[in-house]
Amino acid sequence: MREITENDLDDIARGAAILGTGGGGDPYIGRLLASSAVRSHGAVPLVPLAEVPDDAVVLPVAMMGAPTVMVEKLPSAEQVGLAARTLAGYLGKELTHIACAEAGGVNSLIPVVAAAQLGLPLVDADGMGRAFPELQMVLPTLYGIRATPMSIADEKGNRGVLDTVDNHWAERLARSATIDMGCSAMISNYAMSGSQARESLVPGTLSLCAELGALVRSARAAHEDPVARVVSRLGGRRLFTGKVVDVARRTVTGFARGEARLSGMDGDTGAELVLRFQNEHLVAERDGVVEASVPDLICTLERESGDAVTTEGLRYGQRVTVIAAPADPRWHTPEGIALAGPRYFGYDIDPIGVAG
Repeated sequence: MREITENDLDDIARGAAILGTGGGGDPYIGRLLASSAVRSHGAVPLVPLAEVPDDAVVLPVAMMGAPTVMVEKLPSAEQVGLAARTLAGYLGKELTHIACAEAGGVNSLIPVVAAAQLGLPLVDADGMGRAFPELQMVLPTLYGIRATPMSIADEKGNRGVLDTVDNHWAERLARSATIDMGCSAMISNYAMSGSQARESLVPGTLSLCAELGALVRSARAAHEDPVARVVSRLGGRRLFTGKVVDVARRTVTGFARGEARLSGMDGDTGAELVLRFQNEHLVAERDGVVEASVPDLICTLERESGDAVTTEGLRYGQRVTVIAAPADPRWHTPEGIALAGPRYFGYDIDPIGVAG
């Protein structure tokens, strides 16, 4: 895939929602915004990470905030462009490429909007290989790349630029601003050179999103199991199949936090699975025993269709299959685990990977 056309967006949105581990925003919203931008400005060139020149100026663009709020307070295309233009103006540099900060239903497609508006190519990569709730939780942090200067913009036209002492302070101050902006805002940060991007980003993310979306679509058309196709492609495993029987969800400090309880079906009848999340799924516990945890991916898919169910979309009565898949190996280094492992989120456990 060397460009993103309107015909590609359904598959990308579907696959991005799977990699988003329950977070990253509603894929329907992301697809609508990207579709409008591509229709207005034309197809977006997609550049493999290996082909980004050393002296490129790469700018990630993303939505920050609680997914529960994004469903009702929709971002605008103008807000996306405002964030990118604000940071470019502050840096005083000519942008050459747009990038994805994370994989997610909105945040894999917001960069498509920015690239289309600005007439720039989009890098086929992202900063995580999944979605995480806090903005310092990207692989560029492990390589010493600064989150700031970063821009932040809301739908009213308010905007600002933060310059902080480290990436954790960038998260803290940007989160406070996001709450004042109504718990969702557009951001642009981690401006980097092409050589930094090639070293720190996860290659092929958007191509993988498109591939996963196409696998689910083709499996349904052939009356095959789409979940099995996804598990095979990601090298993961099924954790549980069941019915959602309870969801406790609240929007706190700019995040959607809570837990969902599933009652087992099929081979899992009689068992219970608890999913604990902060925007994204963090821990999966089967009958009180942790089966999987961050930094690996925990994804909730509709049992029949294979479509991802986001944390804000979980509802009583849904039949879902929960799968786990391995994260980029760099997340399993001591530095990666310190940045986004279970203990960072308050769980007194070592990471439980896909291999158990």
